[in-house]
Amino acid sequence: MGFNCGIVGLPNVGKSTLFNALTETASAQAANYPFCTIEPNVGRVAVPDPRLEKLAEIGKSQKILPTSLEFVDIAGLVRGASRGEGLGNQFLANIREVDAIIHVLRCFEDDDITHVEGGVDPIRDAEIIETELMLADLDSLEKRIVALQKKAKGNDREAAAQVALMEPLIAALREGQPARTAIPAGQEEAVRRLQLMTSKPVLYVCNVEEASAATGNDFSKKVQARAEAEGAAVVVVSAAIEAEVSQLGAEDRKEFLDGLGLADSGLDRVIAAGYGLLGLRTYFTVGPKETRAWTITAGTRAPQAAAVIHNDFERGFIACETVAYEDYVRYQGEAGAKEAGKLRIEGRDYVVQDGDVLLFRFNV
Repeated sequence: MGFNCGIVGLPNVGKSTLFNALTETASAQAANYPFCTIEPNVGRVAVPDPRLEKLAEIGKSQKILPTSLEFVDIAGLVRGASRGEGLGNQFLANIREVDAIIHVLRCFEDDDITHVEGGVDPIRDAEIIETELMLADLDSLEKRIVALQKKAKGNDREAAAQVALMEPLIAALREGQPARTAIPAGQEEAVRRLQLMTSKPVLYVCNVEEASAATGNDFSKKVQARAEAEGAAVVVVSAAIEAEVSQLGAEDRKEFLDGLGLADSGLDRVIAAGYGLLGLRTYFTVGPKETRAWTITAGTRAPQAAAVIHNDFERGFIACETVAYEDYVRYQGEAGAKEAGKLRIEGRDYVVQDGDVLLFRFNV
């Protein structure tokens, strides 16, 4: 199941540095000039989940397999990208293909790192990117709706439905509002197929200097206020610190973070926030060979959750043995949970919950 987050922002805000740290590689060229990332870099990152170690300990598993999330490092957009400025058309096409947007904003002063707009102002930067994405979305919809309106007048029901879907989105974009503010109820999947950039969920990442990594700064507080008004999420990180942390072993990493007053790494928070941004949930399978995390979307029923492991599991689904994570830990495994009456047999209509430990019964 592929889910990905596109990392966007103006040039020189720390996108590639963040991506390099996320993937613990130097595959993205983090250089101090615009357009250093010509092609999008893609990396898969393990989703940190402390529940895995506890489950593996109880299940006496030989290995642990976390779930993962894909990140795409997209080269910097500039003002006028919607009209093809910079490498605008190529970058916009890359953004259309991702499921969610991680918008990196520069929230630090540094005379040695140039800013394409001449000075640090994360709110202005956020508005530049959002405006370019809205203009590109509006152009895309206005071009498509003309032909659909002609078909709708000829009693083409499918075209009429598309027009009804697009009209409120176009109205919002013309008013300077992103498409996600005008998605008709129950039409989320239909809008997703339109590949509008401003219909995607957004996470703001405030890239601050090392001294502000634990508390944030005045710049990041302004972003926080904007995000709260939009209903968006925010994570404060220092990309420079994360680049160092990504190269350390587990023990040195903890000591390093403790010295900075950080309970966990900013990267872990970015990954977790990206996972939540996409509406993802995790269930587990536990056995002597492995304890493994599996990714599903919120609201997924048991047979479809089984298909994430193998399509045969869905095709021959009979039922699933289910134990909530807390009960699995409290009663030290499946046998203890069963004895305590906490193991349930669930059928086809069961909506899998985050943290469920499952064993599928199937017959093909």
